[in-house]
Amino acid sequence: MVTVATRVLAVLLVVGLMACDRVDDDVIVFAVATPPSVLDPRLASDAASERVNGLLYDRLVVLDERGSPQPAMADWEAVAADRYRVTLRADRASFWNGRRPNAADVAATYASLAAPGLASPHAGALAHVARIETPADDTLEFVLERPDPLFPTRLTLGILPAELAGEGGVARAPLGSGPLAFVAWRADGGVLLERRRDAQRIAITPVADPTMRVLKLLRGEAHLLQNDLPAELYAHLEGHDGLQLRQRPGTTFAYLGFNFADPVLASRDVRAAIAHAIDRDAIIQHLFGGRADKGGSILRATHWAGVRGLDGFDHDPARARAYLAQAGYSTDRPLQLSFKTSTDPFRLRIAHVLQQQLAAVGIRMQIASYEWGTFFGDIKAGRFQMYSLAWVGVNSPDILRYAFHSDSRPPTGANRGAYRSAQVDALIGAAEAADPSAARALYGAAQRLIHDDIALVPLWHEANVAASRDLAGYVPGHDGNYLALDRVTWRHGH
Repeated sequence: MVTVATRVLAVLLVVGLMACDRVDDDVIVFAVATPPSVLDPRLASDAASERVNGLLYDRLVVLDERGSPQPAMADWEAVAADRYRVTLRADRASFWNGRRPNAADVAATYASLAAPGLASPHAGALAHVARIETPADDTLEFVLERPDPLFPTRLTLGILPAELAGEGGVARAPLGSGPLAFVAWRADGGVLLERRRDAQRIAITPVADPTMRVLKLLRGEAHLLQNDLPAELYAHLEGHDGLQLRQRPGTTFAYLGFNFADPVLASRDVRAAIAHAIDRDAIIQHLFGGRADKGGSILRATHWAGVRGLDGFDHDPARARAYLAQAGYSTDRPLQLSFKTSTDPFRLRIAHVLQQQLAAVGIRMQIASYEWGTFFGDIKAGRFQMYSLAWVGVNSPDILRYAFHSDSRPPTGANRGAYRSAQVDALIGAAEAADPSAARALYGAAQRLIHDDIALVPLWHEANVAASRDLAGYVPGHDGNYLALDRVTWRHGH
């Protein structure tokens, strides 16, 4: 069998003696699997866009590794159970046009979420904001329709200039106050950015094929890669002088999604059969090289609202066959399903392994792969039976409303499979109005119900792994963010 590592070694025999061909001696090149598509923090719902937006826009609040709020642009205080005062910090950075963000900019950004023409997927978590008052240039007050002790955790939206917060937004010509500025869209679909502190330029460059990303790193055509590589490529990189690998546990949560409007997948027995047919240990060992942990819920157990002991579904082929029989399927009447994924080679490998594991219990799964834009568009539109994706940058329990609440169908949320549970809806609503200690129990109960309903098949939490050359100081964020680009130094830069 020809592995990816074998392909890499074969190609290296050809290119190994070739001269290093840098794209631009003045630009740090960050090769990524998927480029950002929407550089408006109110509209972005894919990981690539979210990560680049984190560089372009400052936020009032950031969440730490446990999901607890920390001041960024602002401090806050609860002046009443349903009123929060936010004070912008004196040392906040200016927008890249030279003007400092003020209360009017913050108010316009958050108020725009309710605009019917915007269709922001982040609107649901802030739908209970009744009004926003701006008593001073650096002070605003959020008045809520109900008490919300967790409200500061919801203030993580990137801030736009008020004059650009209309429905058209800044998706293609972003302007924020983050540590990096947008310079231009690249012809390859990537973006060119410039760092505030030293004018260093950084190119976010899409290279879909993982082998080619590695080759570009080895040849000096790229200086940084992060994630989305199979185990054998990481192993190959570990043996190379001049390269550095940094790894840390991640919050990226991979899952198998279902369309609950499909009469076949509406059966819990069918979903249970699929869940117990999957051998996650084998995939983590052989495809990830151990760089992932089995997951049971979208929030890691270490999160303040996480659930300990919720580990997903055991690999149990006999049990899977029993569930299939209960659902009315057999050798004479096999279950046939379609599965959508992207054309990313690593994700396709995972899809083929899932196909083999399901076939072992009598499920015939047909794989349909599409380039990223078409694939993600189909998922958001509900055009699928099954699919696999990963939630990236999960820091807040708001993800439970965003992904599982009955009112969170796209475009106002990401309940793409149309899962419905009155109990889950009630628990989420109660948690949002409770103090943190009570909210933890309520969010935990919601996650257990989501797990028991098999609203999705929890797969794993992927580690964040960065491979670099000629760079110092880059460590991937716990949620996979790119914020270390503001601190990284380039030994061969100018």
